[in-house]
Amino acid sequence: MPLSRPAVTAALPGVALAVAIGLVATLVATAVPVVGGPVPAVVIGAVVGWLVRRRSASDAGAPATAIGTASAATASGLGALQPGVKFASARVLQFAVVLLGAQLSIGEVLRIGGETLPVMLSTLVVCLLAAWGIGRLLRVSSALRTLIGVGTGICGASAIAAVTPVIGAVSADVAYAMSTIFLCNIAAVFVFPLLGHALGLSQHAFGVFAGTAVNDTSSVVATATVYGRQATDTAVVVKLVRTLMIIPIVVGLAGLEARRTAREQAASVGAPGRAGGVRVFRLVPWFLIGFLVVVLLRTVGVLPAAAAPGFSTAATFLITVALAAIGLSTDFAALRRAGFRPMLLGIALWVLVAGTSLGAQAVFGLL
Repeated sequence: MPLSRPAVTAALPGVALAVAIGLVATLVATAVPVVGGPVPAVVIGAVVGWLVRRRSASDAGAPATAIGTASAATASGLGALQPGVKFASARVLQFAVVLLGAQLSIGEVLRIGGETLPVMLSTLVVCLLAAWGIGRLLRVSSALRTLIGVGTGICGASAIAAVTPVIGAVSADVAYAMSTIFLCNIAAVFVFPLLGHALGLSQHAFGVFAGTAVNDTSSVVATATVYGRQATDTAVVVKLVRTLMIIPIVVGLAGLEARRTAREQAASVGAPGRAGGVRVFRLVPWFLIGFLVVVLLRTVGVLPAAAAPGFSTAATFLITVALAAIGLSTDFAALRRAGFRPMLLGIALWVLVAGTSLGAQAVFGLL
């Protein structure tokens, strides 16, 4: 649905600030590739948002301790920036997911997927089940354990970007999930190559390991590059195929969310729920349909392979801008209330996924 001119005008300040933060974060990623752009964008956005709200509260004469104590206060504290921040954190993020499809063709999926699919499915199933079970034991909220689970099991920031609008995750949950993923990515760059050499993994085996057990693309590349060129080539392809797991996961989550909403609506009017009547096409977010269309266009040659790096760069930048906006709206009080449990969940999932990847390769004869 196109935006009206007043809506565009209202959104400009917030979008401009998110883009500026995204550019700074991209410069950080260029200087330190292992860090990537999304995490610095969240951090810088969160700091800038906190400063904006603090100044706004100070101008209004409100006590500093009241800042960020509620989502409504967070939104009002951003003032004129709020419409643009909301737009960037939702629409821009969804469009970035569409562009990710340009990195894949059906041929690549069939060629690499047949060999690595059992490993990818094993790590994904273990990760999601563990996220649900361990997350419940640690009393981590449903939305946050979902974000950490898909971020660890699929593809870091891209999976979090795809799932966030489907489950209606709040900015504090997104920021915490991103921080957890970032911590594990940094550890992987240093630990995984040492582990690979200690286990005597071949270049191909380590590439599959890095592609299935490291979350973010930049960190996959950094981790595999330390091991060798062949490992890097394998890891990148495995990682791109792994990105396709976003589709069934998001469709499934959309279905669960639709059923939950239908039950709540039925209960509120005292009528029996009709969750089973939800139409399938209404469960599929528009940006995932766009993602599949772009994959098809890449396969038939409308989008040449030479254009893929440009689309990938654009998608990464848009995700960075969207996460800058999410950082701007981050509620620090909610982060403090979350405590250490979500981080502990993320580390536990990271270890389980790494172990499952190696175990699955051994079982399926890939080591």
